[in-house]
Amino acid sequence: MKNKVLKTIQKYTLIENGDILVLGVSGGPDSITMLDILNEIKNDDKINLNFEIIVCHINHMIREEANEDEEYVKKYCNKKNIQFYSESIDVKKLANNNKTGVEETGRTVRYEFFNEICKKTNANKIAIAHNKNDKIETIIMNVIRGTGISGLKGIEAKRGKYIRPLIECERFEIENYCEQNKLNPRIDKTNFDNEYTRNKIRNVVIPYIKKEFNPNIIETIDRLSDVVNKEDLYIEEQMKKEYKNILQEERNGQIVLNLKKFNNQEKVIKARLVLYTITRLLGNCKGIEKIHIEDIIKLCSNNIGNKYLTPNKNVKVLVKNHQIYFISQI
Repeated sequence: MKNKVLKTIQKYTLIENGDILVLGVSGGPDSITMLDILNEIKNDDKINLNFEIIVCHINHMIREEANEDEEYVKKYCNKKNIQFYSESIDVKKLANNNKTGVEETGRTVRYEFFNEICKKTNANKIAIAHNKNDKIETIIMNVIRGTGISGLKGIEAKRGKYIRPLIECERFEIENYCEQNKLNPRIDKTNFDNEYTRNKIRNVVIPYIKKEFNPNIIETIDRLSDVVNKEDLYIEEQMKKEYKNILQEERNGQIVLNLKKFNNQEKVIKARLVLYTITRLLGNCKGIEKIHIEDIIKLCSNNIGNKYLTPNKNVKVLVKNHQIYFISQI
C-alpha cells in the first residue's frame, strides 16, 4: 500500500522536496494509516523525498473515548519523534451557541486549527486522510442533494494547499494495512450511526447497490469521476480564456466585463464566468447559488438602461453603458 500511496503522490504532485506538512490525525484507521505511510516514505532513503511532518489532533469533547483518542495519537508521535499539536473544543456547545450542525461545526474547528498550526510552523500543505470510499460517498450525497458537473468530481486529490494521499485507496485496503502493521486504530462508534446521511450511504446504500446491482460500484463511480474531472478542467480552461477576452477592468473592489462579449457566450460558460468573477473579486463565492447566477445572466441579457442586482450582501452587479460591473460591498 505504501507504493500505491507513493504513486498517488507522484501522479498529482502532492508532496515535493522541502514541503512542511500538517497532518490532520484523529487516530482512526484512515488518518493513522496516512501518518504511518507518510512517515515511512519520509524516512525511506531510496525514495529521496525530503519533507517534514507535523501532526494536529482536535479533541471534539463529544465521545467518552475522546481523551483516549488524543492520547493514542500523542503516544504514536512521541514514539516516532514527530511534532504533535492538539486542542480540545466543546463542539456540541459551540454548535448550540452558533446554531449550526455538530458535523459542520466540527469540520470548521478542525480546519481552523489546521490553518492556525500551518501559520505557526510555516507549513505549506495540509494532508487530509480522505479515501476513495469517502470520495464516492460524497458524489452520491451530491447527486441526492442536486448537483452540477462539479459535484460529480467528488473529493479532489489536491485543492490549493490541501492534499489527500489516500484518495486512491479503498477502505478495506486501509483496514488491512492497520491489521498487518498492528496499528490498533481508534474506532469512532458514531460512524455506525445511520442517523447521519453519510453513514447511511456508507452502511446501507452502497452495500445494497453492491449486492443488488453492481459489486464494483466504487470503481464504476470513480471512473465516472475521472472523466468528469477531465471534462470539467477543459471547460474551466476555456472559461478562463474567455474571461481574459471580455475583461475590461480589474482593480480592488471592482471588475468590469464587456456586456456584448459576455452575452455571446454559451450559457455554461456564462455561469462559470459569473462565479469566477465573483471569486476573483471577493476571494470566494460563498452564498452565491444557482438562482443568483441565473438572475445575473438574465440581467445581462436584458441590457436596456441601468439595472443592478445584489445577490448577497457582499457583491453588487450593475449593467450600465454596455458593461457589467461586479462591485464589492465589503
